[in-house]
Parts: sequence; C-alpha cells; structure tokens
Amino acid sequence: MRKATGDLALIKKMNTAIVLDAIVKKAPLSRANISELTGLNKATVSSLVQDLLDAHLVLEIGMGVSSGGRKPVMLIFNRAAGYAVGIDLGVNYIRGVLTDLEGGVIAEAEASLQRHELELVLPELYRLIAGLIAQAPDSPYGIVGVGIGVPGLVDERGTILFAPNLKWEQVELQRLVSARYDVPVFIDNEANAGAQGEQKYGAGRGIAHQIYVSVGIGIGTGIILNKELYKGARGFSGELGHLSIDLAGKPCRCGNLGCWELYASEHALLELAGPLGYGSLRELLAAADDGDAAAQELFRRIGSDLGVGLANIVNVFNPEVVIVGNRMSLAQRWIEDSVRETLSRRTLKQHRHGLRLLFAELGEQSAVRGAAYYAIDQFFHRVKGGA
Repeated sequence: MRKATGDLALIKKMNTAIVLDAIVKKAPLSRANISELTGLNKATVSSLVQDLLDAHLVLEIGMGVSSGGRKPVMLIFNRAAGYAVGIDLGVNYIRGVLTDLEGGVIAEAEASLQRHELELVLPELYRLIAGLIAQAPDSPYGIVGVGIGVPGLVDERGTILFAPNLKWEQVELQRLVSARYDVPVFIDNEANAGAQGEQKYGAGRGIAHQIYVSVGIGIGTGIILNKELYKGARGFSGELGHLSIDLAGKPCRCGNLGCWELYASEHALLELAGPLGYGSLRELLAAADDGDAAAQELFRRIGSDLGVGLANIVNVFNPEVVIVGNRMSLAQRWIEDSVRETLSRRTLKQHRHGLRLLFAELGEQSAVRGAAYYAIDQFFHRVKGGA
C-alpha cells in the first residue's frame, strides 16, 4: 500500500512538471489548452494548476477568446516568483546581473580587477553580489541561487582547480560563496556559461550543435552537442584555447607551448598594439574606426589567427554554428572577414557546408546571463521535484 502511495506521489510530481513546462514554454494558455498539449485530462490539469497557483509559480491574467462556450481563464508563468544572480568573474573585471526567472535582466553591476590575489578579489565579488541581491524586489522565493562563471577548470564541488590567468589553484569558491549568502551556488567554466547564455537567450537559440568561443584575455570554448552542454569525462572539456598551433611557440601559463590563446586573444591583440600606443581594446577599436590602417591590420591579423583555431574546432566537431563571444565580439566589424577567409581555407569542404559563423548576440553578457541561467535551471529542478 505504501508503494502505491509513493507511485501516486511520483506521478503527480511528473504531471506537475509537465504542466509547468507547458506554461513556461507556451503561455498564455488556458486549462483546456494545457489538457490538449499534454494529453492529461481536464480534471487533473485543473487540480495541478491550482497547486501551481498556490505555489505562486503561475498567474491568472484574465479571460481569453471563447471558442463557443465560456471565455477561458488564461495562465502564464510567474517570472517574478524569484530572482537569480549571475556573475562573470573575469581576469580584469567582475560582471553581474540580477534576473527574473525567465532570464530577463533586472539590474546590472560591474567592477574592475587590478590584482588577482584571492583575498583582494573575494571582497569585490561579495560586494557586487550583495549589491545585486539588495535590488531584488520582494518575491515568494527570493534569491533562488547564484551562478558564477570563472576562467578555469572547475570540479563537481565548485572548486576552481586551476585558473592560469588568475593564478588560482584549489579555490573552494562554491563553499565560500554559499557560506556567505546561504543560497544555492553554482560554479562553472566561463565559456560553458557563455555557451548556455547564447543557447538560451542569444544567437544559439534552437541550434542543436554549436561551439561558443569566448575570446577575452584568454580563450575558452563551450561545446553544445544535441542541445546539451558537453563537459567530458571529468567536466573539464572546452579548454581549446590551449590547442597548440605553434609547436615551438611561446610558453603559456598552462605549461604548454604555442597555445592558441597566445596568438588570438584580447591579450595577444593588446601585446601587438602596445608599440602603437593603444592600451585597451576600446582604444584600438576607436582608432580602427577613425581610419588607422595599422590598427585595422592588427585586427585582421588577430582575425586570421582566431580563424586557425576555429578551423581546427570545425574539423573536429562539425558544428552547425560557431559563435564568437566575450570581448572580441565587439570587434566583429574588423575581424569577421579575416576569420571567414581563414575558415574557408583551412576547413574541410564537407564541414563548411551549412556552417555558420556568428558573433554573440549578448555581446559581453553571454557568460553572466548563462551563469544566472544555471541558478534558474536548478530552481526549476527543485520545484518540479517537490511539486
């Protein structure tokens, strides 16, 4: 008898998840619409919708159009039932957003980082998170979680094992932030977060096979295959910025030689721009826009070197789309032609067929939006499991 009760509870949870999914993805819907979409009978749908209304996850928004009888009451997901914080912890910045449960941005914050010592970075990180939390409107579920993207290898416990550009090893970031704010915290590689951001909210929507390439101080990649983030056997996939493109090349902080990010990242670009007197990407972009031929040539060179690595990625993964994101996406107008030309020369023609090169629709916010999505997604798993 106990097993039967357990089975009924499990069935109810599953059906509640099905109804909530339908409302999230297809709203506004009536109860009759939900019954038609899900195949659940109307009495079951009405009962489950009432549970979701009581849980503040669904709202009634008024009457819809009648199809012959009484006008139906329309339902939508309550995106203001809670809020999520997303953080992109970069090498020279911390960027954050507060979002609703549909990923809509409510507030933004940013801080620059001049030094990388953990004892200096953590207070800035805490200050930025606290400031975003303070801006959250009152809601039934409050802050549902904090997601953080970082430029390094992260294990399943949210520990940063190795972040060469920050010079961090074995930093238990998830534990530290969870203890500070007493909310669920999710840590992942920044490029993985960027891939999730573009897939859910940006240029990658609806695309099954895509590679997101985060080009900032370093280069990382987020690999999405069959609409799922591919993380490898131990969760460390995507470190393609450390592909060797020069066998006897420059030494990298990772310990390798000739890594792709040494030749095609923002850091590489600024190293080349130093003799020209330009100290930032934005200065170099302004110069190129003003007709500085030397600045324009630097962008073409970086675009070509970026294309070399992208060609390797295309030849390995055969994606539908490659998305260039992070700060180098700001330079699209100056690097796109040389990236495309290099891809056309260095990829197999079978892989080029149907391949699209895109630039991040979310610009510099791909990772921070994806980090917030981690918190939102886990919230949905919790409420569906407990419904």
